[in-house]
Amino acid sequence: MTVGSRHAAFVTGSSRGIGLAAALELARRGFGVALNGPADDEELKSAEAAVAALGVPVARVAGDVADLGGHESMLVAAEAVIGPLSTLINNAGVSVISRGDPLDVTEESYERCQAVNTKAQFFLSQRWARRLLARKRDDGRFYSLINVSSSNATAVAEPRAEYCVSKAGSAMVSQIFAVRLGRENIAVYDIRPGLIETAMTRAVSETYQRRIDEGLTLIRRLGKPEDVGRVMATLATGELPYTTGHVIAVDAGMLVPRF
Repeated sequence: MTVGSRHAAFVTGSSRGIGLAAALELARRGFGVALNGPADDEELKSAEAAVAALGVPVARVAGDVADLGGHESMLVAAEAVIGPLSTLINNAGVSVISRGDPLDVTEESYERCQAVNTKAQFFLSQRWARRLLARKRDDGRFYSLINVSSSNATAVAEPRAEYCVSKAGSAMVSQIFAVRLGRENIAVYDIRPGLIETAMTRAVSETYQRRIDEGLTLIRRLGKPEDVGRVMATLATGELPYTTGHVIAVDAGMLVPRF
């Protein structure tokens, strides 16, 4: 298989956590992978080595997704190494600067969540789609856009109000692009992780586990990044045919309505 005919994915926020888990699972399935983090640091280089060890082309593309002016150069750098992209996974995200009362949310924290979780996701999707539609796609590959929002796209977490607002916006980004790209035979999905063991949740993991033990989720454990990564790779390989615009809740049934 040549690089040009191989599935190739750009995964934002993939130096660790869910993004890295997705990158590794994609590599196991033969994808070329472009990794991304805000800085070209040791964490990103370590992620590159881990993916490269699986024997696929890998690109290390540092850059802050909130810098919209850098999107084109990031995509160009990725494709220069792994070939034309078939998949974009918008995984990069930030939480609130500090948890607290919605009445005390600062404009700085609100704008930070919007810039990374919503605005960057919209415009990187737009840039990727424009590049994709400008070239022929008769190579038999499955094309997909996979956005990561959160269970907080619908479920309110009062101490993280601005995060919830940004993730609700992220969910709508997926719906919009599903409508626009459906006629181009490009599938779009909204991944909504629940309580996943990552650096973002580490400080409250004990609290989450206690609530899980009390019945918050139907499956009684915290999720792992690998759980979400496997779901993403399944979608990117087209193993859920004739689907688009779908919400995939990777949350152990947390939001199933119950009496």
